[in-house]
Amino acid sequence: MTCRNLPLIFKRGFAQQAQGIIESSVLIKKNLGSRQFILNRPRRLNAIDMEMVDIIYFNLKAWEASEQAKIVFLKGTGRALCAGGDVKDVINSLKDPSKHKDLEHQIDTEYDMIHFMGTMKTPYIAVMDGITMGAGGGLCSFAPFRIATENTQFAMPENAIGLFCDVGASFFLSRLDGHLGAYMGATSRIVKGEDALFAGLATHFVPSSRLEALEARLAELDHATHDMIHQAIEEFAVERDHTPATYTLHGKDRKMMDDCFKHEKMEDVMLALKEDGSQFSKDTIDTILKRSPTSVKITHEHIRKGSGLSLKECLNMEHRLWQTVPKQPKWNPARLEDLDLEQDIRVRFFHANVKRRLHFTHTPDFHLHPFRRYALPTEKEILETKKANSLRTVADTVEWFDKDRNGKFGVRQKVEDVLERNLL
Repeated sequence: MTCRNLPLIFKRGFAQQAQGIIESSVLIKKNLGSRQFILNRPRRLNAIDMEMVDIIYFNLKAWEASEQAKIVFLKGTGRALCAGGDVKDVINSLKDPSKHKDLEHQIDTEYDMIHFMGTMKTPYIAVMDGITMGAGGGLCSFAPFRIATENTQFAMPENAIGLFCDVGASFFLSRLDGHLGAYMGATSRIVKGEDALFAGLATHFVPSSRLEALEARLAELDHATHDMIHQAIEEFAVERDHTPATYTLHGKDRKMMDDCFKHEKMEDVMLALKEDGSQFSKDTIDTILKRSPTSVKITHEHIRKGSGLSLKECLNMEHRLWQTVPKQPKWNPARLEDLDLEQDIRVRFFHANVKRRLHFTHTPDFHLHPFRRYALPTEKEILETKKANSLRTVADTVEWFDKDRNGKFGVRQKVEDVLERNLL
């Protein structure tokens, strides 16, 4: 392919690099069969803009079609993988009518790209070594392999700025155990380090000091299958007896999330939190009250709806919301109870007519991630397996899953916590 055939955005990038003006916002690295995207705006915590979306998706489609590309990596420079969308860029586009079409292009392309990432045949690895928030979460959450490190900080913070959790959050947050996803969506909770593995946001936990060696190992794999890649990553992951530095999403606090966030209406969630009365519940209430009431209700509703939808259906729902939700956030009405769930949220935002439709490049669809077995077992899987195999004790169940997951770190903690909260 010649420069003449490339999109304008690539020609501009090549010209600027040739003149020594700027370095590309997305670096492309090739090593044997490995292909890497390296987000390269460290001063902006690799916040993603329209140019970066176009560069990533252009190369992603080329690599999916190439027999030479065996593995695709997503990484970031500096202390972030990606801190989210470039809010400044979005605000400027909203203020300037001449840029509205560009913003629509970015949204449409990003949603199509997210679906493409989740359904591509080429194995895709997201390295969440640092801040991974908002759009960064969307770039990672549909990868078969999502690597957390001690530097990982994962969150969906859109409610804090008056927007809603998008980029596929209605799918991946709703698939987390119990009502953990609803809690994360409402509070913008930052999940750090090993907690990302326990929550199901990551599939593996690898110390950052081992990442370079892991990349070299994966690049050498010939005809790499997903199972081969999983086994290779586990070789560099922490050992089963590793003591987690961050382990907070368990016990009473975790039970509170399920007991309180199971309710359909946010007013009932808040009432349940007040009745719980723990310091954790009080802190959760204080956090939610600082968020936009409209954003909180939209996010809670679309996570609940998303639990019964396929990936395509979730992305279509969010794409519709992007066209109906106000783009200049307001904290008015100022209280959750001033917003009627049916009329002010469902009818106004979820059922409104919209002009644009989302068109997907790939046709596959799914309700559950096809490679979820690479992560820790889910709460549902643990409870169903214990019953189906007549496993009498916690130790029996831990032993069963330890064998099933080949000594994977986190199995013991996860199984013990799930059984303690649900059965004992």
